[in-house]
Amino acid sequence: MSFLMPETNDEPALLPGLEPAVNRIAIMQPYFLPYLGYFQLIKAVDVFVIYDNIKYTKKGWINRNRILLNGRDTLFTIPLAGSSDFLPINQKFIAADFENRRSHTLARIQEAYRKAPQFDNIYPVIERIFHDNSRNLFDFIYNSIREVLRVLGISTTLVVSSSLEVDHQSKGVHKVLAICNSLHAHTYINPIGGVELYTGKEFRDYGINLYFHNMNVVPYSQAADEFVSHLSIVDVLMYNSPGQVNALLDQYKLLEPADRINTGNQPNDEL
Repeated sequence: MSFLMPETNDEPALLPGLEPAVNRIAIMQPYFLPYLGYFQLIKAVDVFVIYDNIKYTKKGWINRNRILLNGRDTLFTIPLAGSSDFLPINQKFIAADFENRRSHTLARIQEAYRKAPQFDNIYPVIERIFHDNSRNLFDFIYNSIREVLRVLGISTTLVVSSSLEVDHQSKGVHKVLAICNSLHAHTYINPIGGVELYTGKEFRDYGINLYFHNMNVVPYSQAADEFVSHLSIVDVLMYNSPGQVNALLDQYKLLEPADRINTGNQPNDEL
């Protein structure tokens, strides 16, 4: 997909003096079999940076997600070995009993989706992901993301954050800007959840355009009375043909930061 707002054929106008974006990047934590929006964001950029050297968070989606089982959203988890809560993701390891527990999780996925139209094509991929030999949490999740990208036909370049020559002790917007500059990015696309965190001016001062990715929720046929959104990509792949998945990947908007709108630059009713 070219860098176009999905609802128009016109390229978003840039501030005076800036050339059209030639290097679009996004930066995210690694999530295990995340929801559709995560892969929309990967497809929307040229380079996708995956954080491996930031603190692991217990209550996030790094090592867990949701499937639809018996019409209800149900969690599945990669169990972790005991360690300090302050370790970065790349120093966390999968629990020794994962060998036994993954069979249980795979059985639940099989039970949930054995009647889904794409089960025969997708379940072997999920099985291969779970049987990856990596025991480092980051490596395991990174490999799972690459497997899904192959299925989706997304060729975006993946970069591991610790491989970049930046100050890895910096935080927040300073770290994001450092990564953007190290990759010569002209455009940074952040998930919509960061709309309160970043302003366009912070990025424009460095010659970088800021946009926020916002997924359009498009219902598809599921084995549930009402559509359940934001489930693992597993659900999307099980119930949709490759053509349907490709169409869903393009269902999003790129929104401008509020300060750019409030100053009269490129008004956008979506914000």
